[in-house]
Amino acid sequence: MMGLYLEEIEPGLKVDLGTYAFTRDNILKFAAAYDPQPFHLDDEAAALGPFGRLAASGWHTAAGWMACFVATNNAHAGPAVLGPSPGFTNLRWLKPVYPGDTISYTTEVTGKRDLASRPGWGLLFATNEGVNQNGERVFSFDSKVMTPKSP
Repeated sequence: MMGLYLEEIEPGLKVDLGTYAFTRDNILKFAAAYDPQPFHLDDEAAALGPFGRLAASGWHTAAGWMACFVATNNAHAGPAVLGPSPGFTNLRWLKPVYPGDTISYTTEVTGKRDLASRPGWGLLFATNEGVNQNGERVFSFDSKVMTPKSP
């Protein structure tokens, strides 16, 4: 993360990943391509649906986090390049995201450990969240990512 090796990262490190603006246009485009449910695609159907109006797909909210995470890591590239993620847990979409919302994303390191099966690598654990412009948490999940150890 942030071009750092596993040994350089400590629990408690919190990184602001930036923001993603949800517009009517990008909500409709994402939904049409990846989550074509009526409450993500049509104002009239959305008005009758669970959110009362057009809302972004939760997967769009997650993709916004990933876009910000990758951009932040690329902007702080260093010798250590992250590996893949073996998975995540506790994914939660806590509040709907509407057109006009801007979500601020963060990641906070919660732990780390060496990987016995892959010398030179460890796992980094983090809690991640998205907060809207009103300070309301709308999205969260716990992640793992393979992180290189220093050579």
